[in-house]
Amino acid sequence: MSNDPLLQPYQLKHLTLRNRIMTTSHEPAYPEDGMPKDRYRAYHAERAKAGVALAMTAGSACVSKDSPPAFNNVLAYRDEVVPWIKNLADELHDHGCAVMIQLTHLGRRTGWSKGDWLPSVAPTHHHETAHRYNPKLMEDWDIARVIQDYADAAERMKAGGMDGLEIECYGHLPDQFWSPLTNELEGPFGPQTLESRTRFAREVLARMREKVGDEFLLGVRFSMDETTPGGVSEEEGFRIARLLRDEGLVDFLNVTRGRIDSDAALSKVIPLQGSPSAPHLDFAGRMRAEIGLPTFHAARIPDVATARHAVAEGRLDMVGMTRAHMADPHLVQKIIEGREDDIRPCVGATYCLDRIYEGGEALCIHNAATGRELTMPHLIPVAETPRKVVVIGTGPGGLEAARIAAARGHDVTVFEAASDPGGQIRLTAQSQRRREMIGIIDWRMAQCAAQDVSFHFNTWAEAEDVTALNPDLVVVATGGLPQMRLYEQMEDLPHVITSWDILSGDVKASGDVLIFDEAGDHAGLQAAEIAADTAQVEIMTPDRSFAPDVMGLNLTPYLTNLQDKDVTLTVARRLKGVRRDENRLIAEIGSDYSTKLQDRPYDQIILNYGTLPNADLYFDLKPLSSNLGQVDHDALSNGLPQNLVANPDGRFQLFRIGDAVAARNTHAAIYDALRLLKDL
Repeated sequence: MSNDPLLQPYQLKHLTLRNRIMTTSHEPAYPEDGMPKDRYRAYHAERAKAGVALAMTAGSACVSKDSPPAFNNVLAYRDEVVPWIKNLADELHDHGCAVMIQLTHLGRRTGWSKGDWLPSVAPTHHHETAHRYNPKLMEDWDIARVIQDYADAAERMKAGGMDGLEIECYGHLPDQFWSPLTNELEGPFGPQTLESRTRFAREVLARMREKVGDEFLLGVRFSMDETTPGGVSEEEGFRIARLLRDEGLVDFLNVTRGRIDSDAALSKVIPLQGSPSAPHLDFAGRMRAEIGLPTFHAARIPDVATARHAVAEGRLDMVGMTRAHMADPHLVQKIIEGREDDIRPCVGATYCLDRIYEGGEALCIHNAATGRELTMPHLIPVAETPRKVVVIGTGPGGLEAARIAAARGHDVTVFEAASDPGGQIRLTAQSQRRREMIGIIDWRMAQCAAQDVSFHFNTWAEAEDVTALNPDLVVVATGGLPQMRLYEQMEDLPHVITSWDILSGDVKASGDVLIFDEAGDHAGLQAAEIAADTAQVEIMTPDRSFAPDVMGLNLTPYLTNLQDKDVTLTVARRLKGVRRDENRLIAEIGSDYSTKLQDRPYDQIILNYGTLPNADLYFDLKPLSSNLGQVDHDALSNGLPQNLVANPDGRFQLFRIGDAVAARNTHAAIYDALRLLKDL
């Protein structure tokens, strides 16, 4: 038996959990037709077989037709969900993992123009900032119907073999009843007392218990303190917990703090990189100490040391490490085996959550196998025949290629023109708030060092340097260089600098500064944050919204900083040209919506326009390769090996990845490397 607090079993009523680590409810948006089919099951099974004790699935499963998914949630109101739930529960149980599900009615947090086009319902007429749908004020028959829907959904989950469930209260319909800010009903469910505000949730739990019996675990995930004037206060949060305990309605509490009705509020409940670790842990610990019910909690607990402290100091009974398990599904197994240094770190980028809204599925910024368990391996098998591999570039894509090739047992040599690894990630990590991003590079460098990858830094590799090694495979991961040409123009823009110049510290901003941002990514906003410390900054974009690739949660800290520094945000305006007039730069400003042009003076103009491939070496090597650089897209899309032969006299296979192909992002570069190298 281990003495590690995290590896101690925990008795939750009749259920024995094998350790203290769980994945809390989250919806990766992998269901198909509202059902948790093979992709969904494989995602959770990967973590279960590696040792996680409890998987709280869904985030959340919808109990009613008038609670259509905000994004591809499980539909718990359909009877056909039962066999899919059973497949999921059976496989996780086979791996020794307990499995529960989170149920919800979203209330005003969803919209009428989805699903069956039924009006959303809530105990308030007011829309929610994040979702902007005006709900119908619930009538008595709506309340009775939804309570029954919850109970019926619970019965389906029990029939599917789940060990229990929790109802989602913060931000969702139960919380909309018990928060004074969102309850304007009259009658027994109205805002007049705490008992009347919590009556809906208490009746839901009581009706569920009638349906599922005492051997099925019930809990709530709720905000102990909405941290908003007029909302549920800390004192009321404790009163609600005592009410649920004293009426015997719940077997556990899953607690958090804050609200989720806007991006700004959600970013405090789900903290991003640059924020303190475990900001609500001590608060959750007080709930556990004062209420005495089994207590779960998750909020930026990304590392084993913090999780161990939470359990060892009695703050929690079960510690949620959800994003950490998206980065490394084998986290628990590595703790058990004494390989904590081998754990792929969560860097807090929150690409996983923002990606749901941008692309309809959760993906980890630097584990491309997450969510692709049916086609991509988390563990790289050793190849039958060792080969010689040369990689050029040590950005995230190049290092991933080197890591995977070395894990396959190949002889790997890496060339890098700079003195340090990292590529654009190293620029990103110059910002204090985003310095954790360097973990993407540090982990891969450690993995490569453990597998004897040979590195040549300060080396601008030429074709002769590569061919002299007689490689079997060459991967060009040389990234891109800043694009200096405006939209559909063929000449580089004169007199401007780039966001990279600001991020690197090579240029200091001063005076009146324009940042023209057509890339819409992090680099433009990071440059604005830095420039605003020493200059008056305007960010201009031709889009109708700025930084569309950054998305809501990650946009929040940028907006906070930029608004505090009085940065001007200008949308739907396009930079057409720049000329120098004595000591100032004159920007010619136009728009896609009008032919009107105007001149505006600035002291500096910073361009953030994405990158162009730095691919000269690739084209030098292309005629020497067996595939002439070609990629079999069908094989690539289906996770199959690359076997194209376009030049029988070629000496090696050649591929380029990441921004050396086209300007994309970190995840794309890593995914390129994984699916090209995993079968080499």
